[in-house]
Amino acid sequence: MLRRLDKIRFRSQRRDEFLDPTESPNTSDTECSDDVVMKTRFLPKEQEELREPELEQQTEAQAGPGSFLAGVQEEPKTDLNEVKGLLEIALLEKHFLQEELRKLKDESHIDSLKQELEKERCKRIELEQKVNDAIKLGVEDFPSQSPKPPSPQPSLSSSTEKHKETVYNSFLKWLYNRFGVYIEDFRFQPEETTVETEEPLSARRLTENMRRFKRGFRPVTNFMRNLSALSSWYSVYTSAIAFIVYMYAAWHGWAIPMFLFFAILRLSLNYLISRGWRIQWSIVPEVSEPLEPPKEDLTVSEKFQLVLDVAQKAQNLFGKMANILEKIKNLFMWVQPELTQKLYVGLWVAFISSCLLPYQLLGFIIGGYAGIKFFIIDFIFKSCPKLRQRFDTPYIIWTNLPTDLQLKERSNTTLSRRLSECEQVATAGGRGSVCTVPLGASREEDGGRYYSTKRGAFHEVFSLPESERPLPVCENGWRCCLINRDKKTPTDYIRHGVLYVTENHLCFESSSSRSGSSKRNKVIKLTEITEIQKYKVLSVLPGSGMGISIATPTTQKPMVFGAMMHRDEAFDAIFSQHTKMVEKARAKNPET
Repeated sequence: MLRRLDKIRFRSQRRDEFLDPTESPNTSDTECSDDVVMKTRFLPKEQEELREPELEQQTEAQAGPGSFLAGVQEEPKTDLNEVKGLLEIALLEKHFLQEELRKLKDESHIDSLKQELEKERCKRIELEQKVNDAIKLGVEDFPSQSPKPPSPQPSLSSSTEKHKETVYNSFLKWLYNRFGVYIEDFRFQPEETTVETEEPLSARRLTENMRRFKRGFRPVTNFMRNLSALSSWYSVYTSAIAFIVYMYAAWHGWAIPMFLFFAILRLSLNYLISRGWRIQWSIVPEVSEPLEPPKEDLTVSEKFQLVLDVAQKAQNLFGKMANILEKIKNLFMWVQPELTQKLYVGLWVAFISSCLLPYQLLGFIIGGYAGIKFFIIDFIFKSCPKLRQRFDTPYIIWTNLPTDLQLKERSNTTLSRRLSECEQVATAGGRGSVCTVPLGASREEDGGRYYSTKRGAFHEVFSLPESERPLPVCENGWRCCLINRDKKTPTDYIRHGVLYVTENHLCFESSSSRSGSSKRNKVIKLTEITEIQKYKVLSVLPGSGMGISIATPTTQKPMVFGAMMHRDEAFDAIFSQHTKMVEKARAKNPET
């Protein structure tokens, strides 16, 4: 029985041949060791199987009748050993199955590689056959010069046909290689749309772009400065020589070739300057601005000041460009008929003269007038401004052309004037009086658009007469916060709202009073203001501040209207209206 159990137990490897779980690496049951290690471990197993018959014979000879009793006593232990042996056998079978699965996978991969290799060999053989066929055809097309026996008539005709086909094919191939690239350019394709990525806002990139814009615009400003200096006779000798040369070229009809020659000359000088030559060809000496080295790290105040400077420059630049474009649009849209009429007549005269006069005479007239206008007439008009305002037609047309903003202000002032006249007539004449108001300019519409607040009618909110309305410059008011330093509670110390200026009053509508009473609103007479000046609420921030300080006799400390975006515009409007009302009061009461 013991021999049978030993056979069952040691059918696989012995336990001491396996790695101890504590000594083995941290692996799962599915992982396996190398093949080399497994082969070295299986060698002693085979030797033991060979020795088993010899051991059995020796144990049978030596075993006596007492061995059976010892086996019966150790029967529970043998059962446990048998279970352990079965487990080891199961683990080994699992390991063998995994090894066979891995080998099968590797063999399948090798088979796929072999198939691909066979396909590539077939392709190579086909290509070699095609190359050989092409070489044979080339040899047939270009036979050697050695004499050959005369062939029969049918073979000659077939060879000539093949020769013609090959010549035609070679000609097409040459034509495609020569002009195929240009033909491909005319192939219609859908247009590719590229989306440009916008860069994030950066103070360093902002300063760099501003400097680049100034450097790129500098040649244009220098050219305009030289033209102005030439027409204003900044250098008498230079202007005189330029005038004589221009008039001589215009007399002989060489004005256009002269300009082209000057363009070529300027490009040649620019080439020499780029090569390192020091050449200065300008009437007015160029002013070199000192280059500021770019700062690596900017503080918060410097960044804020930089943004304010750039915003101010951009505002002024966009305002000038908008004025020019609006004036041109209004000139062609007959907004000012008396000004557009002059342009209309001038275009008709130019059209008729271009149809009747020869081009040489017409070119001389235009060139001569342009030279006299540029060198003589403009110089006289710049020296005598009164003559320019009376006789310079282009200057008069351009200065008198209104912009859209000016047209809006004019319409507002005329509308308010007509409404005030109607109110005066209605109060003087009673109910029987009739006043004509322009279409679409009723009192409700005008009050709802220009003379009302978010709470209601303007005069009702501030308890003022109906004649008190906001000036056109502040028809929608200026958003700000009132800082009353005489008050101690936070709710009375700072109030957010909107500031208005009328003909006689300065009105502040508090945002917290729109749903309740109007006690928190502030009304100040312009004649009671003793001092008005620009104010900077926080001294830490750069710039001149965003507030206006107003002092009155009833307040111990001046009131401050801070956090105002359009502070300069509001200050100019309040200050001008204040001075106007003070002068009126002094004119009425000269003693005061």
